[in-house]
Amino acid sequence: MRVPLLDLAAQYQTLRLDIQKAVCEVLESQQFVLGPAVERLEREMADYVGVGHAIGVASGSDALLLALMAMDIGPGDEVITTPYTFFATASAIARVGAKIVFVDIDPATYNIRADQIERAVTPRTRAIIPVHLFGQCAEMDPILDIAARRNLAVIEDAAQAIGATYRGRIAGAMGTASCLSFFPSKNLGGAGDGGMVLTRDAALADRIRMLRVHGSLTTYTHQVIGINSRLDALQAAILSVKLPHLAEWSRRRAENARQYDAAFQDIGVPPRVLPHNHPIYNQYVLRVSRRDALLAHLKARDIGCAIYYPIPLHLQPCFQYLGHRVGDFPEAEKAAQETIALPIYPELAAGQKQFVIDQIHHFYAQSG
Repeated sequence: MRVPLLDLAAQYQTLRLDIQKAVCEVLESQQFVLGPAVERLEREMADYVGVGHAIGVASGSDALLLALMAMDIGPGDEVITTPYTFFATASAIARVGAKIVFVDIDPATYNIRADQIERAVTPRTRAIIPVHLFGQCAEMDPILDIAARRNLAVIEDAAQAIGATYRGRIAGAMGTASCLSFFPSKNLGGAGDGGMVLTRDAALADRIRMLRVHGSLTTYTHQVIGINSRLDALQAAILSVKLPHLAEWSRRRAENARQYDAAFQDIGVPPRVLPHNHPIYNQYVLRVSRRDALLAHLKARDIGCAIYYPIPLHLQPCFQYLGHRVGDFPEAEKAAQETIALPIYPELAAGQKQFVIDQIHHFYAQSG
């Protein structure tokens, strides 16, 4: 039996005709960059998250970059974030010339330790970027409290958490701004790159809209130096088709997670969900012993699995200039060495899921 880590083809087949119709409408219109399809998705996403403004951009990475640019964060400034996340979170900070300041993670949730953030704040700190990793929201109340007391912006990296909630509030609606990714592997994924910035701040939204088109408000007149980062109409049209199905897909992922949780209680450490959180399981990450051997065992049996993330950001070669060493952020380093992501996509068949469970049990029964 083959079990991919993610089966995008299975999802596509359920929406094939609707997606093809939406794509054909864009092709007939010949409006490929921004335009009505993007404006429609922006309205839909603003309503879905419950904020006033949504700005479609070329990728989740650009969403982070544009949020920082719009806040005039740059050289001499510091931004606090986690060392255990996808590279784009930290690279956006570096690209605007600000200093990346890492804070270690909670070993249970893999999110940034909110109770350690304040000690990292200095007079140069301008913003905090909490990441809602693997589809579970970070501890936002204490983060927002610190930000309010210290006059800091909060940029939610909600790339993996569209639809997740924290104490009844939806991811992306709590910070000064928030950033989404529509990369195909996300719960709401397009047919290529795409992203979005969400905010309640009308002035900030207007600045991001200007920055995404080379800093221009009118053709060939540039108020500031921006970048070229516009959401394609084809991506927007596809995402508008998918958005109404997001809640059901997330429900199925949660059901798969519950079955995994029950099956792996004696094998490893399933992801811990805080009682006030409602995650969407963009990934299902299990902490285990002999992780690399298990990875090889599953791949040999054609079971998709992956490591998120094998090298914490503070140990990446490009960030050597920050001066960090092994041991500086021990929980992030342990997570990088001990976790494995398993298939959890909503179309995962019962037989496939049982095969994953059986093979993991078989590995540990054989190896003692």
